[in-house]
Amino acid sequence: MLLIGPPGTAKSELARRLHCCFEGAPYFERLLTRFSTPEELFGPLSLKALEEDRYERLTTGFLPQAGIAFLDEVFKANSAILNSLLTLLNEREFDNGSGRTRTPLVSVVGASNELPTDDSLLAFFDRFLLRVPVGPVGDASFSALLRLGEAPAAAPVRPIDSRDRQAVAAAAAGVRLGDEAQAALTALRPWLAAQALTVSDRRWRQWVALMRVAAACEGRLEIDRLDLWLAPYVAAASPEDVPRLAQWFEAECLQALPQQAPWLTRAVEAFERQLQIEEAAPPEDGSGVDPAAGKAALARSVGGGAGLDADGGPLRIVARALEDRLRRHYSSVHVAARLAQLEEVLAHAQGQRDEAAARAESLQHRLAGRLWLPPALAARWLDAHGQTLAVLDALLARLHQARAGYAALPVDAQSIDGPPARVLLEPLPA
Repeated sequence: MLLIGPPGTAKSELARRLHCCFEGAPYFERLLTRFSTPEELFGPLSLKALEEDRYERLTTGFLPQAGIAFLDEVFKANSAILNSLLTLLNEREFDNGSGRTRTPLVSVVGASNELPTDDSLLAFFDRFLLRVPVGPVGDASFSALLRLGEAPAAAPVRPIDSRDRQAVAAAAAGVRLGDEAQAALTALRPWLAAQALTVSDRRWRQWVALMRVAAACEGRLEIDRLDLWLAPYVAAASPEDVPRLAQWFEAECLQALPQQAPWLTRAVEAFERQLQIEEAAPPEDGSGVDPAAGKAALARSVGGGAGLDADGGPLRIVARALEDRLRRHYSSVHVAARLAQLEEVLAHAQGQRDEAAARAESLQHRLAGRLWLPPALAARWLDAHGQTLAVLDALLARLHQARAGYAALPVDAQSIDGPPARVLLEPLPA
């Protein structure tokens, strides 16, 4: 794993905490510079072996004998060191003298403040399967940063030992690549090519192996498309690529981007505008009576206003009667046609809402037991579905309100008018 970020963002602390998770895995840490020598990483030459005409190193306590290693400023090392690291990182083997020995290496954590700019470092850069951007803490966590050390330390958990690792490796060997995960990976490859992002064949294979381990740790026998949440940290060539890949995964694999339902919004607005027009339409006889003057005249005709209470109770009844006289009345066919078209849109909107709710429920169910998945990431996906549901619920409420408005239009039982022209809507989205 490669941690990329500015100084002072706890990259070395992350490596040390990783070491605490493993039992029986010696820890090795070194800050690399252009003046670093192979002896600092791989151990000094054995004088006894030289006496016997053998070129061998004493590797005890050095990188070839480490279980977890942290190499800080990893790209500043010279070519002699980097070339020696290639085989160690990829094959977990070390060339010592005339022989090649297997190393107990579990993981190497590299750290750098910047990405390599020299093409000669690309092969070394490719050896780091995970590339994780590390930044300063956000505003929400700043107070916790200042108070670090005040709270009692968490109770230690049992570290992972060699038997655990062997069991996970054996279980991972039985995990298969599911059809939906394979389809997602197949779709990702041309998308990466279009974004000018290259993933080597070795990285594709290692990534699938990593997802097998994740599934095995979580008790699953199959890799699914949800496991592709690692894509931003495997396929990104730089921290700037991470958001693009995260958005691709959330849109294509999860459909977990907040949706604004633009077609439905425009349809709701069209129905609301038409309702306002029909509610404000004057009577067909064109009497043009001023509503305020009409109310006063009708009030005077009912006892000259005598006996009206302070709240205008009887006056309110009179006003409603007058308002009904001053509004246009529609045929029952007109109202039924408006309600029928609105019901079509309501059914479409309810279908969208049901689909969004089903996706959210399915995602919540699938997220259960995902040990590797950061909780904040899962919460963000569920929140995106929640935002979509909130948008659809608000539009449904407006549609129901519009339906009530159309149903309350004054009806002329004697009218023989036919159905009105339909409210102009865009074609339904595919």
